Amino acid sequence: MTRTWIAAAALSLLPVFSAWADSGQVFATKAGAIRGYDAVAYHTEERPVKGSKDFTFDYNGATWRFSSAENLELFRNDPERYAPAYGGYCAFGLSRGYAVDTDPRAFSIVDGKLYLNHNLSVRRTWQKDIPGNIAKADRNWPSVSAKL
Repeated sequence: MTRTWIAAAALSLLPVFSAWADSGQVFATKAGAIRGYDAVAYHTEERPVKGSKDFTFDYNGATWRFSSAENLELFRNDPERYAPAYGGYCAFGLSRGYAVDTDPRAFSIVDGKLYLNHNLSVRRTWQKDIPGNIAKADRNWPSVSAKL
């Protein structure tokens, strides 16, 4: 079996994790969107950085945490720029028609947009055809998000 097939099969067995979300449109845990990680830091530091309870902002039905007041302000002024694609659900899962939770370490910035994946293995599979997977996820997101 190929790794792509294995990853796709594993994702197809996962349920939709909307029960964990504050809002169906954004994957969030009790720690907040992106499991409490700073959405801006992915763009400015090119790595996942844990956010703080001291710097929060409610957006799109979820609480977002930031590592600094500066990052909070950047997000507040342009949340669409910094918020992850597909509400932070797995980009590869969405390309296959599923809303799946994500690991903050499994990320990619593509054309200035943050994409998250279920785990690092799934990210490697997703990266084999980023344009194709984004196109599929873009097509699937409206119908999948409507069910969340």
